[in-house]
Amino acid sequence: MTVVSKRILVTGGAGFLGSHLCEALLERGHDVLCVDNYFTGRRANVAHLLGHANFEVIRHDVTFPLYVEVDEIYNLACPASPVHYQHDPVQTTKTSVHGAINMLGLAKRLRAKILQASTSEVYGDPVVHPQTEDYWGNVNPIGFRSCYDEGKRCAETLFFDYHRQHDLRIKVARIFNTYGPRMHPDDGRVVSNFIMQALAGAPITIYGEGRQTRSFCFVSDMIDGLIRLMETPDDFTGPVNLGNPVEMTIRELAERIVSLTGSRSELVFRPLPTDDPVQRRPEISLARKVLGWEPDVTLERGLEATVAYFARLRAELGGDAHRALNGEAG
Repeated sequence: MTVVSKRILVTGGAGFLGSHLCEALLERGHDVLCVDNYFTGRRANVAHLLGHANFEVIRHDVTFPLYVEVDEIYNLACPASPVHYQHDPVQTTKTSVHGAINMLGLAKRLRAKILQASTSEVYGDPVVHPQTEDYWGNVNPIGFRSCYDEGKRCAETLFFDYHRQHDLRIKVARIFNTYGPRMHPDDGRVVSNFIMQALAGAPITIYGEGRQTRSFCFVSDMIDGLIRLMETPDDFTGPVNLGNPVEMTIRELAERIVSLTGSRSELVFRPLPTDDPVQRRPEISLARKVLGWEPDVTLERGLEATVAYFARLRAELGGDAHRALNGEAG
């Protein structure tokens, strides 16, 4: 099958997911324009792509308009971990809402197809399990997580209103927990937290009793799902869940990582944060049916690759990856 080369904009392109997406699009023969303000994205994530003839990087904040010429837009720009999105909650909401408005305006002007990287957080602390796309969610609009949860929900509203009002070609992906190489070691997510603590021989911090459940999708599977969604016919908009339906408790994940790293770290327990979801697992029947997609990488394989990445990072940065990477930001 011949692939038609397109010029594709990826906002948040130097982030964890964005950098892998840029890489995959380049491998498919496209021209890629990576846009990032480097709040959570890292130059190192795309450094290996800078010599590619079809790759370009612009430092830009999506809360301001952007004037470029592209065929497709993947809107991934937004801090996605509680540590980062709660650092400046007003700016987080602006990134989701103003960023969506600016990217939708650009897509409208260019008649470009645009994909929104939404999130499982639109379901809040769900009372329906597993979560299906027709579930409206259980979200606290005034809590500490609201800047992200409600920002992403508003972005979805904007996408569908632009679709209805301006006949814009949109795609909405609801991304569940994703992990893999290039995660930031200080992003506060359980996979990166547990691995960094295990490699350092530090106590593994578990919130609550560790009985809350999550499901974890390896990054290569997620990127494949996003690209498949973008390539669906124009009459399919989503939203569509993308994630791994294999569910486990947080404690089980911690124990697997301790075993995999050969660490002597002990498990310690802290109070559960406010509004932290008790259960989170995607129902992916729609993705299977429309995209022909489901995760392929097992947790064991994915964790091995992720542990190897963080072990290399610690070795390269003298063991103090947190301080070195925080100093690089900006």
